[in-house]
This record gives sequence, structure tokens and C-alpha cells, in this order.
Amino acid sequence: MTEFIQIITTVATAADAERIANALLAQRLAACVQIVGPITSHYWWQGKIEQATEYQCLIKSRQDLFAAVEAAIIAVHPYQTPEILAQAVMAGGAGYLAWLAAELRPEKT
Repeated sequence: MTEFIQIITTVATAADAERIANALLAQRLAACVQIVGPITSHYWWQGKIEQATEYQCLIKSRQDLFAAVEAAIIAVHPYQTPEILAQAVMAGGAGYLAWLAAELRPEKT
């Protein structure tokens, strides 16, 4: 397992996704944010099944930055209860992982 994570969030518009991407990149909390969409999400909300067109942000970051990434997303996210999920990066190409390490905010020592 590596120190890196991929965080997922979804929003209703491409503009919202771009706002999140720009905020995270500007603060060096993410090395890369891929915006995928539109996608169709089906989910439970307030006791009923809903469906929405959304855009998904795939955020490449580091485990120790998760709290800061979460706070930055919440600061600009329009949803009352945004999806913010992190998945561990089990392995990756050595060159890509080195690039991630170089582009993220330095670890606190």
C-alpha cells in the first residue's frame, strides 16, 4: 500500500466540479483532479429514491491531507451532504507515484 489516496465527490454541474478542482489544485491538496461526466446517480435521499445527472471528481492526494481536502471540498460544495469518499491506492507506477509526491503539499515533519 502507498501513502496516496483517491478521493471521490460528485456535484450537479461541470462548473461546480471545476471550482472544486481549482480550489484543491491551488492549495496543492491534489496533484490531479479528473472530472468525469455527465453521469447518472441513483440514490436514497430523505426517504425516497432519487435520480440526478452529476459530475464526478476523482482527486489524487495523500492520506495525511484528507482532512484538509475534505474541508476544502465542503467550503465550495453546493450539496447539503456531499459525497466525500477516500480509497487507498494499493500500488501504482513508480513514475506516477513520484510525480504525485512532487506535486502535493510537502508532508509536515
